[in-house]
Amino acid sequence: MPNTPILDLETVDLSRVVVEAREIYALLRHGGRFRMLDGILHVDPAGRFIVGFKDIRADDWWAVDHIPGRPIFPGALMIEAAAQVCSYDYMKRAGLGPDTFLGFGGLDAIRFRGLVEPGVRMLFAGAMKRIRSKTFAYHAQGYVERELVFEADVLGVVV
Repeated sequence: MPNTPILDLETVDLSRVVVEAREIYALLRHGGRFRMLDGILHVDPAGRFIVGFKDIRADDWWAVDHIPGRPIFPGALMIEAAAQVCSYDYMKRAGLGPDTFLGFGGLDAIRFRGLVEPGVRMLFAGAMKRIRSKTFAYHAQGYVERELVFEADVLGVVV
């Protein structure tokens, strides 16, 4: 899998939130601790990209236990956050409402390329690969300070 960026982050305005968390979760069904996104910074209606974010904090629920004395944002939660940004994009593009439930269809080509510690904003970029009426595939990447730290192909399905 290539480790080149799926979009040039220098060409995207990352200074303002275009979709607030409450709008994301009015559409997605995640609740409580599994609301992994703090917002969306870029939606490319003419193209195939979306960029969301999560502020990684020392007081996040996972930080005490993963890893005691040196909190590291879990890779499984990176995957979940990436899947949520891709799911939001898919639902908006497909015109689906909050009564639609999406599930994981699979993951491919997962690579973790760096550690993510509290005190940073992690970006999650999703590039649409394939959208069908009941399934979707995106290539997702995670960045901290514009450095690639995670990537995977995310497959989703309408359940």
